[in-house]
Amino acid sequence: MVPSSPRALFLLLLILACPEPRASQNCLSKQQLLSAIRQLQQLLKGQETRFAEGIRHMKSRLAALQNSVSRVAPDAPPVSCPALNAPADGRKFGSKYLVDHEVHFACNPGFRLVGPSSVVCLPNGTWTGEQPRCRDVDECVGLQPVCPQGTTCINTGGSFQCVSPECPEGSSNVSYVKTSPFQCERNPCPMDSRPCRHLPKTISFHYLSLPSNLKTPITLFRMATASAPGRAGPNSLRFGIVGGNSRGHFVMQRSDRQTGELILVQTLAGPQTLEVDVDMSEYLDRSFQANHVSKVTIFVSPYDF
Repeated sequence: MVPSSPRALFLLLLILACPEPRASQNCLSKQQLLSAIRQLQQLLKGQETRFAEGIRHMKSRLAALQNSVSRVAPDAPPVSCPALNAPADGRKFGSKYLVDHEVHFACNPGFRLVGPSSVVCLPNGTWTGEQPRCRDVDECVGLQPVCPQGTTCINTGGSFQCVSPECPEGSSNVSYVKTSPFQCERNPCPMDSRPCRHLPKTISFHYLSLPSNLKTPITLFRMATASAPGRAGPNSLRFGIVGGNSRGHFVMQRSDRQTGELILVQTLAGPQTLEVDVDMSEYLDRSFQANHVSKVTIFVSPYDF
């Protein structure tokens, strides 16, 4: 009986195949050896066929598994949180909005952050906190004064201004006195001084802070007359722009019988400072009575807030 195992048959052939010069009765004959070799070849061919069938079967199983996995719902896209913008007058650090990514915020000088300084994207697609905003710091309300003595602090967008309005210098028969930090009144005129009576009876000072690139037109300032109790007021008013460096950015117009409005008609880009003097003249039965001047100073911030 010839062994069925290829390995055992091969070993037996090595043992029984004797060299020609030392042939003996224990060695295979040429015919037997060739028969054994053919049997071994047939055995190897069968083994090769079964191995190939096993490979094909394994490939088929893998293809079926791949199709089964592919039929499952496709992978969900990675979770992301809504996009974030830099706060007005501030900055944002971080541009990835996937889960576990962090975004940081900071404000420009003169502003303070209201809200969290950083947020993290959660697996449910939301941030750990609301997006913060930058609020102007009012330097004028601090415990320590920021302006020299004798001046007044005016808060502006991202900064402040120290102002000290002064009354016009007097002349021989015209003089003004300061009745409040922001208003001057003319002393009574001599009876025979007509030019004196045509000078402003009151001069008031006003300070406005505007953002850069403010949408126009927009009303910035109003002035109106008020009669003293028991006295008849003027029955006609005239309003106009009488000075400053407005360069055509403003118009003055009547809004009702007793009120005039200063209107910004051209966009202003900051930072810059503009001055505009507006005049209100009072008439009684077409007779000139007095006029009042409001000196408006406008601080345009470099920021769009």
